[in-house]
Amino acid sequence: MIRTLILGFALFTLSAQAEMKCEAGKCTSGKETTAKKVPQKPDKASNASTEMSAEEHATMLKKEEKEAAGLKASGSSTMTPEEHAKMLKEEEEAKKKDPAKAQEKQNRRVIEQLFNVRTVKVKRLKAAKEQVNYGYIVVEDSRRVDVVAWYEGYVEELYADSLYKKVQKGEALAKVYSPEVYKAKQDYLNSIKFNAQRSAPGMLRGAKEKLRLLNISQKEIEQIRSTEKVDEYTTIYAPISGWIFTKKLNQGSSFKKQQMLFEIVNLEKVWLEAKLFQNELKDLGKLQDFTLRVKGIPGTFKAKKTLLYPKLDPKEATATLRLIVENSDELLKPGMYAKVHASSTAKTQLVIPRTAALRKDGRWYAFLATDFKGEYEPVKIELEPLDNQYFIVKKGLSEGESVVNNALFMMDSDAQINSIY
Repeated sequence: MIRTLILGFALFTLSAQAEMKCEAGKCTSGKETTAKKVPQKPDKASNASTEMSAEEHATMLKKEEKEAAGLKASGSSTMTPEEHAKMLKEEEEAKKKDPAKAQEKQNRRVIEQLFNVRTVKVKRLKAAKEQVNYGYIVVEDSRRVDVVAWYEGYVEELYADSLYKKVQKGEALAKVYSPEVYKAKQDYLNSIKFNAQRSAPGMLRGAKEKLRLLNISQKEIEQIRSTEKVDEYTTIYAPISGWIFTKKLNQGSSFKKQQMLFEIVNLEKVWLEAKLFQNELKDLGKLQDFTLRVKGIPGTFKAKKTLLYPKLDPKEATATLRLIVENSDELLKPGMYAKVHASSTAKTQLVIPRTAALRKDGRWYAFLATDFKGEYEPVKIELEPLDNQYFIVKKGLSEGESVVNNALFMMDSDAQINSIY
């Protein structure tokens, strides 16, 4: 009887323990329980002490891996552990050799890495103020000559038979027949014969002057006197050397008195008409040296200032400056587009690079390095362009001061955030 009671009590104890372990839905043996769970109010203290499940632990590891990958992609980790260890080792070795220099180098590297700020000194530079303008090559007016008929006639033979043909001074352009000229030649020959028999110098001079007023060449007049013969044809000669820019005659053409037959242009000297804006006129008197550069032609050409046209182009609001250019090789052609570099006499100027100045609200600023490393103060300055690399400092900076040469956008943003200006 007692044995039976002891056995029953042991079975009851084991059953109670099994039910407690199976409340989560699984028994210690791995079999699911069908017992109905009794809902209970969660206990904060028990939840805090509850161990993390395998699924939660895996989720946490994945999250940490993603965060690490994101930091690496964003560039926040700029140095691997190996690189960092190597850098520290090099610093230790440098400190042993020269502690002061190593410390300076370390400080400079930290500033460059953190801010990427470089500074330059305000300095004095001997240079000439330069102004760049653009213009076109044009024909010099005095080297443009029209060949005009002083009589009417007909073309017997045309020597200058093509446009833009180059001719030399005294070269024959055309052989023509003119009834008026032919009669004047005969009158001159008759006056020569009459003067040989009876002295009539006045009549001889009048007949010769008539031929000259008809623009008959001296060579042809002397030929009549020496041969005592009259050629029915008359030759038209080139008055200057140059290029035929206009041709109004063809083979067999007729022409009238005062008609333009040819236009000859000499290009040994040309003009450059440079365009200047209104604000550039005030410095024109200081500019002395003018140099031309033309795309496609190697080298440069010296030019001389001759005239500022007394009116402006209202469409472009530009004035025209005339420069004369020697062009003995005739490399410069009318219509070419040229770049003009004008400079004044060289003198010493206080300058900063163009990259060290910031334009804001119609004023110029520079960021001046203070006595504390890594701190920069915006200062108002007055500038004047010198060339494509430097500004002339008129006010606001002194020689030897350090100003930021880059990172101006970052500096400007920081100054606005801190309400410095």
